[in-house]
Amino acid sequence: MNFREPLPLALYVHFPWCIEKCPYCDFNSHKARADTDEAAYLKAMIRQLEMTLPLIWGRPISSIFFGGGTPSLMSEAGLQDFMSQLRALLGFGPEIEITLEANPGTVDYRKFAGFHEAGINRLSMGVQSFDDSKLSALGRIHSSLEAMKAYEAARAAGFANINLDLMFALPQQNVQQALDDVSKAIQLEPEHLSHYQLTLEPNTPFYKQPPILPDQDEAWTMQEACQALIAEAGYQHYEVSAYAKKGRRAKHNLNYWQFGDYVGLGAGAHGKLTLPAEGRVLRTQMPASPGGYVQMIGTGQNGRLHEPDAGDLRFEFMLNALRLQDGIDLSLFELRAGLPIESIEPHLQKMRQNGWLHSDALQDGRLHLSELGKRYLNDMVELFLDD
Repeated sequence: MNFREPLPLALYVHFPWCIEKCPYCDFNSHKARADTDEAAYLKAMIRQLEMTLPLIWGRPISSIFFGGGTPSLMSEAGLQDFMSQLRALLGFGPEIEITLEANPGTVDYRKFAGFHEAGINRLSMGVQSFDDSKLSALGRIHSSLEAMKAYEAARAAGFANINLDLMFALPQQNVQQALDDVSKAIQLEPEHLSHYQLTLEPNTPFYKQPPILPDQDEAWTMQEACQALIAEAGYQHYEVSAYAKKGRRAKHNLNYWQFGDYVGLGAGAHGKLTLPAEGRVLRTQMPASPGGYVQMIGTGQNGRLHEPDAGDLRFEFMLNALRLQDGIDLSLFELRAGLPIESIEPHLQKMRQNGWLHSDALQDGRLHLSELGKRYLNDMVELFLDD
């Protein structure tokens, strides 16, 4: 692989504990216990970062994302100390975006104020629905009223950049109920909306005992109706499930979709680091168990390393980039995957033959999907698994 320049670099921080694990969730999360040792876990993540520093010297961090689990369970003091240590170890970009995921059932004004003081400047709130019956069916610990109060508390604490997560095609949901959820979210005027379909993931209670969900035709009708309502409210649809007001696209997620680099700290976290001088990419993975992670870091080990080959990089790049609604400059494939555009010419030809590319795609050097292509995104991505 040939990389001509360093890639943008982000930081992902995984906080693995929740009050309750939702029956649809397949993320690496664990129910918090009375003996959960937050301090030892945060200390281990700082130690992991220290061991990673030789691979990222001199590269500024453009964004930080605290995910989980439920990072809003973190203590204000713990987060403030952790952020102070990050600043001492890393170069923060001048307009760094620092996002923290928040469960409305775990926060109040005091917590939000503490998080804001620590340097968090963007919140991603997992509302999922404003219908209490749907929240109950999803196993969420908050009510619609608590979600609205949490949003108001976040605004009062000084947050001027908030994303709301919403899901559709929920158990026994109809189109009007999905539209009602979107309408209530829009009335709050968040800067960003994430709107995605509930899917049944393996190894979850919902997969083993599926609830009654809308069929695919009704789910598609919901998606189209909700997209129209979101667009009417002035949000730009820039990724499959992401919508933003002007200038409020999520920097951290864009870094993933544009195949930038990122350090992944914490239990189960993954990372991607490009080493231009060596012409290779490293994938990192940490143990899923919080206790196992802390123990491993304590022995001086820095997780499992994997070096993807050209086929892996080609597929991973397209898996992310094809999600972008405005398309992507093909030159980015060479810069971020380190491979010549000629290596994907047969795949692009198949996409053109299937009508999956916009009529002027490739003429201006951009990979831009047609509306048909957007509907067949999964089939398109699978093309890049073939040699």
